[in-house]
Amino acid sequence: MAVTASMVKELREKTGAGMMDCKKALTETNGDMDKAVDFLREKGIASAAKKADRVAAEGLTLVKSEGNKAVIVEINSETDFVAKNENFQKLVNELATHVLTNSPASVEEALTQSFAEGQTVQEYINSSIAKIGEKISLRRFEIVEKGDGDAFGEYLHMGGRIGVLTVLSGSTDAELAKDVAMHIAAINPTYVTRDEVSQEEVEREREVLTQQALNEGKPANIVEKMVEGRLSKYFEQVCLLDQPFVKDGDQKVGKYVKNKGAEVKSFIRYEVGEGMEKREDNFAEEVMSQVKK
Repeated sequence: MAVTASMVKELREKTGAGMMDCKKALTETNGDMDKAVDFLREKGIASAAKKADRVAAEGLTLVKSEGNKAVIVEINSETDFVAKNENFQKLVNELATHVLTNSPASVEEALTQSFAEGQTVQEYINSSIAKIGEKISLRRFEIVEKGDGDAFGEYLHMGGRIGVLTVLSGSTDAELAKDVAMHIAAINPTYVTRDEVSQEEVEREREVLTQQALNEGKPANIVEKMVEGRLSKYFEQVCLLDQPFVKDGDQKVGKYVKNKGAEVKSFIRYEVGEGMEKREDNFAEEVMSQVKK
């Protein structure tokens, strides 16, 4: 398979490795992007912690709850300047309230629901676009329900740049739930427990770690023990309950919460623009294009 410049660019963004290393990795793996990432990691060239998705679009997240129901939403704008606009923030709050009250099953359904003054949600967003002057979109939301003996944890970081909604079972301690949400905002785990990590993902990580150890020249008879130790570190990176708690580094999150008589049931973490391609404006070119008209 021919290795293109765009493929090299994508791999560089995913791994932070150099251009020639990326080209070699893609050539060696016949253009398979996942295998190329593993190839670079095995050679110690790529950082395991490097995120595959680029944080891109602007906007805000918001978490709202009422009784035993809560919602987390992300609304996007084109610029951070508009995200700080009072009218945009009002729109985000109104859309979050609408979703919480009306419980649409999807974004598509939400956009067709009646809003105010005979408008649909989409028509309301369109009228806001006309006033604010930028494209605005309801990107995603998730509605969560809890039991009477459970607690919601709600946390917004940087005014809504990151939003987290957690559910603790066995406790109504909202402050504890918020502390866990704050930890999730800071550390960004992928799963609650090890049980949620697929066997396929575990085996893939084990293979990469094994090859790394062999490439380091470690004797085969101790490689297996080394890999299991490093795999445990991997679980600390991706599993919430295995991570040292940000408010008490001597305890893991799981133990800290258990000592309080609670259990982490679930969490949702939204970061504005994650996984979206960032628009890179070249203002010099834009100005020159206007001058030449």
